[in-house]
Amino acid sequence: MAAKTPIYMDNAATTRCDPRVVEAMLPYFTEMYGNSSSRNHAFGWKAEEAVDLAREQAAALIGANAKEIIWTSGATESNNLAIKGAAHMYAKAPEGQPNRGHIITAVHEHKAVLDPCKRLQREGFDVTFLEPKADGVITAEMVKAAMRPDTILVSIMWANNEIGTINEVPEIGRLCHEREVVFHTDATQWVGKMPTDVERDHIDLLSWSGHKIYGPKGVGALFVRRRKPRVRLEAILDGGGHERGMRSGTLNVTGIVGFGKACELCKAEMDRDGERLLRLRRRLETELAKRIEVTQVNGHADRRLPHICNISFGFVEGESLLMGIKDIACSSGSACTSASLEPSYVLKSLGVGDELAHSSLRLSLGRWTTDEEVEHAVEKITKAVLHLRTMSPLYDLHKEGIDISKIQWQTH
Repeated sequence: MAAKTPIYMDNAATTRCDPRVVEAMLPYFTEMYGNSSSRNHAFGWKAEEAVDLAREQAAALIGANAKEIIWTSGATESNNLAIKGAAHMYAKAPEGQPNRGHIITAVHEHKAVLDPCKRLQREGFDVTFLEPKADGVITAEMVKAAMRPDTILVSIMWANNEIGTINEVPEIGRLCHEREVVFHTDATQWVGKMPTDVERDHIDLLSWSGHKIYGPKGVGALFVRRRKPRVRLEAILDGGGHERGMRSGTLNVTGIVGFGKACELCKAEMDRDGERLLRLRRRLETELAKRIEVTQVNGHADRRLPHICNISFGFVEGESLLMGIKDIACSSGSACTSASLEPSYVLKSLGVGDELAHSSLRLSLGRWTTDEEVEHAVEKITKAVLHLRTMSPLYDLHKEGIDISKIQWQTH
């Protein structure tokens, strides 16, 4: 059976909202529309009950207590609250030292982690940005080597959003607990796809988002450990003191209901979905490598999420390739800016050259991806790459056996 186009393979960017999630949300738009903070009438009580249930569903997915779940607008806000809130709460400036504390993160984190860390740098905190090796993995040994007596916070994502590589999060968490350092992980791509237990994995703060797990956009959560150790955060929003004083603002009850339902579904279907997505991803990568020479799968060969494939094709340009596969929704390895076309900073941090970084695609699979869609994607990408290479003089040189990297180009 032929695949129906267009095909969606950008699930790392956002996912389709599961119809079962939508069904759970609908009554809270028009029937049970109360404010969950209105505790003097039935409408508020119903809303509060729904929020409490969602808190339990979210906590169950990550092995937490419901009281440890703080609602936010998404993982970006969760990351900001975790990083800025912890840094300001645990800041310390020893006598005679100008810095307010040391923070460790990595150069290929999501911008929602990098930018808060850079802001803290401007406020007087000292930040170490770890550089991964070619496989993209941040290890506990790397973190250990960067730690100092004044280290107050480590923020390392569980799995990378561009290449799917999985970092040594449980080991890093154990190390942080031994050193009495707060540990935060951006688990946006991990939670809902892979088993998570914040107790077993030594997590203090964990961020994730509804729209990455087949829930609605505009709602997320932050796990904040309450015991062994109890983690405290300084609020970044002031107002009515909602969410244990950490995040003021009227709760998005409808979105929270959807978030909770999405968590419940992920917990129930995780194993089945994971096995199917891994099979599809392996088929996608194997077939593309079989049909197209000079390809490179980016990230660790084995320590990768089941649903993310980042693959580079030599002798083609990423934006031209995207134009050639317009009926496949996916991401390029290049980031368009107003002034220039820059290759992915994540791929560059792995040592991938500009040419290959510019020619990469991120294909991310999801709950509704089919075998027929994978086959269609393989055929379309193969056709587009081979067509673009017919116009590449560099590819002609490669076919003649000339090592392009050793050519000395003449400049004027």
